[in-house]
Amino acid sequence: MKTIAITLGDVAGIGPEVVRKALRSGKLARGFHYEILRADRAPRVRPGRPSRTAARFALDSLEAGVDGCLCGRYAALVTGPVNKSTLRLAGFRFPGQTEWLAARTGARRFAMMLVGGGLRVVLVTTHLPLRQVAGSLSRGVIAAAIDLAHGWLLDFGIRKPRILVAGLNPHGGVKEEAGMEEKQIIGPAVSMARRKLGTGISGPYSPDHVFWLARQSSADAIVCMYHDQGLIPIKTLAFDRGVNVTLGLSIVRTSPDHGTAYDIAGKNRANPASMIEAINLAARMAARKRRL
Repeated sequence: MKTIAITLGDVAGIGPEVVRKALRSGKLARGFHYEILRADRAPRVRPGRPSRTAARFALDSLEAGVDGCLCGRYAALVTGPVNKSTLRLAGFRFPGQTEWLAARTGARRFAMMLVGGGLRVVLVTTHLPLRQVAGSLSRGVIAAAIDLAHGWLLDFGIRKPRILVAGLNPHGGVKEEAGMEEKQIIGPAVSMARRKLGTGISGPYSPDHVFWLARQSSADAIVCMYHDQGLIPIKTLAFDRGVNVTLGLSIVRTSPDHGTAYDIAGKNRANPASMIEAINLAARMAARKRRL
């Protein structure tokens, strides 16, 4: 029986609580063992109080999880929530776990996908200030995000993926004064992807219309240009059940789509639903990968 590894994340946050509740919920996929990484060496920290000790534990757990997945000991890795500012106390120099995992596994192309509320949203850019988003877009990076989304959907058993691509500007740049990225960058990237992947790729669509269209057409995924463009609909529809999936890795990795919630840590108030969803999606991905 295969094992799915679970990290507690920042143990000063709600990670330990939501993992414990998830494992006791009776709602996890059968057919797998579930192992909490480094549980026997959990440090003593005060709930809600970030520390270098907790940050070091979180990084060590990540290392153990990735090593175990790469050597075949684990079928998937589910990571508990961390705080990037706290991780820096332990020398962490990446924007987030996603970027660290990509570097650690040697992934040249990777993307963040959020799943919840009947939506799958893939982000072209992630944790960037809005003023930097437009300058970070290129035909290549957008086409790569579409390609990663398409590949994941194929691996997940969707034979002819339908992917909608959002624009960047109001009204999708229809009015030139609203911006030219749609005509100069996003549209050509969609055309590149269509030539490679087929007619299931379409866009760019006006950002205020694309999610309605996706629901009406039962699209398989939406590619968004920046963080909040994709996260706002996910959190509106599935605030307590969203899952983060890293595309492009050689291993299966998911995580709950919430943070450390230091304010409620240690108070037995944390909702484990997102962690349950993350574990179950990792199990489905691992089972699918095993059959391929």
